Amino acid sequence: MIYPILLYQNFTLTDTQHYPSHKAKSTMAITNLPLLLLLTLLVNPLQNVSSVGINYGTLGNNLPSPKKVAQLLQSTLIDKVKIYDTNPEILQAFSNTGIDLIVAVENSHVSNISTEISSADEWLSTRVIPFIPATSVVAIAVGNEYLTTNDNKLEPKALVQAMQNLHAALVARGLDRKIKVTTPHSMAILASSFPPSASTFALNLMPTMTAIVGFLADTGAPFMVNAYPYFAYRDNPGSVNLEYALLGNATGVRDPKGYVYNNMLDAQIDSIRSAINALGFGNMTIEITVSESGWPSKGDHGDKAATPQNAKTYNTRLIERAQAYKGTPMKPKDKIEIFVFALFNENKKEGDETERNFGMFNGDGSKVYDVDLSCQFCSNGGTLGFGEKVSGAARGPSVWCIAKPHSDDKVLQAVLDFCCGPGGVDCREIYESGDCFEPNKLLAHASYAMNAYYQMHGRNYWNCDFKGTGLVAFSDPSYGTCRYPQQ
Repeated sequence: MIYPILLYQNFTLTDTQHYPSHKAKSTMAITNLPLLLLLTLLVNPLQNVSSVGINYGTLGNNLPSPKKVAQLLQSTLIDKVKIYDTNPEILQAFSNTGIDLIVAVENSHVSNISTEISSADEWLSTRVIPFIPATSVVAIAVGNEYLTTNDNKLEPKALVQAMQNLHAALVARGLDRKIKVTTPHSMAILASSFPPSASTFALNLMPTMTAIVGFLADTGAPFMVNAYPYFAYRDNPGSVNLEYALLGNATGVRDPKGYVYNNMLDAQIDSIRSAINALGFGNMTIEITVSESGWPSKGDHGDKAATPQNAKTYNTRLIERAQAYKGTPMKPKDKIEIFVFALFNENKKEGDETERNFGMFNGDGSKVYDVDLSCQFCSNGGTLGFGEKVSGAARGPSVWCIAKPHSDDKVLQAVLDFCCGPGGVDCREIYESGDCFEPNKLLAHASYAMNAYYQMHGRNYWNCDFKGTGLVAFSDPSYGTCRYPQQ
């Protein structure tokens, strides 16, 4: 996408007195950067942006509509959603929301896609292509725990071939940089997970895992793993410390190589890392994503681990872990992306009672327990609810553009400088004497400026993109005496 800033190729931002700047200890203000560097920041935002993902399952007969879910998630710190199919209603609902989507090939469809590239392209052209770029699809998960299911009809070779075919179809369409292909695994792919430094993949899966890891390394896609400390604690309560499983700062568990683990999730992640290294890929960059992790609020009779309090504790700490830009004892500087499981309790899901009770919300939209997903300056006042509050939100022509929570500060500052400079926005309201100066935060000031620019230029969705830092809001973000412009 070509941004309006391209119209000012000979312009250099030098006057820092005309509009606010949040430089955060920088010795060189972004407003003094040449336009080429400013444009680089907008087109290539830095990657150290913390994000929180959520798994959105739909095996329930009492769930809110996808449209309502999409609108309300914009009011939260959630900026990535993983689903388990390519439900067209969901893909349509998330268009122009600023929320990234990971779609999936169901296990039963993997075999067909594995036959030839044309089959993969047909799947792509009917299930994904009609919805992009308005819907930001960033990855395709091929199968789910495909290699460790109890279905003997699923061939490991088919999984690898399906991934390769989908990637080839994306390359042919020029979409391989935007949409990555991967597959989520269960921890059962490991021969053992402790100690983390000695972990390897199960012997019978070695050839398949070598092919998959090689594919991920070649294409820059993440290795996805579904990691649940809950199950380890439930099955071994006498040998696993509860605080260790709940991501608490328990007495450290020491690995023979000297790594100290204060929570089980980090140990599980590093066990996957060791298994990857054992295949000979230790010198290659392969990101690990926790594609599922959560804790149930209710279980079968006698399950003392599955309680609302434990679920609240685990998921609160998991969200904090996801927001923190930090790695694990083996790789402290590697950020780990995390998708919480799950958004809703799903009353039609098969299995034991826990399977239907991993959600943070009930089907009617009420909270199972209180986990803070709020963010300031979001489209619904920073609160998440599925009842009366939503029906009173602004509708129809009333839409706004605000800054996406957790956007990189340097990119937001560049956006603010552009809007209040060559973008032509009157930013006096966010000066020190203006009604929108407080709170004196970059996110708040950028939100005001981005919205004003969006309203000035016709409220087209691309006018609220700002390289992924803006999102369209469906209710008025105004507060106190600060009024956000609207058409």
